[in-house]
Amino acid sequence: MTDEPTPLRRLPWTEDGRPAFLSGDDGPVSRLADAVEAQQLDTAATVLALARETLASGRMTLLEATWVNRRLTECLHDALHVAESRGARLGL
Repeated sequence: MTDEPTPLRRLPWTEDGRPAFLSGDDGPVSRLADAVEAQQLDTAATVLALARETLASGRMTLLEATWVNRRLTECLHDALHVAESRGARLGL
């Protein structure tokens, strides 16, 4: 049996603009982080569907294009964060 330190989990929120971490993968904070990540991925899927619909219409105003660009950028940032966090926990 080894006394390896528990890897830190990067949480899907920040503390005063700095990354927040959790030691271990059990407990209420970990479950909250799982729920936040799931919501972020669900939001990304919804925004992607809306963006595809708007783009497929062939008629997009500058305001709509700006909205789509901002929301997709936010969702991509969140999804990459989730992927990196989960990959780190898997040792990838």
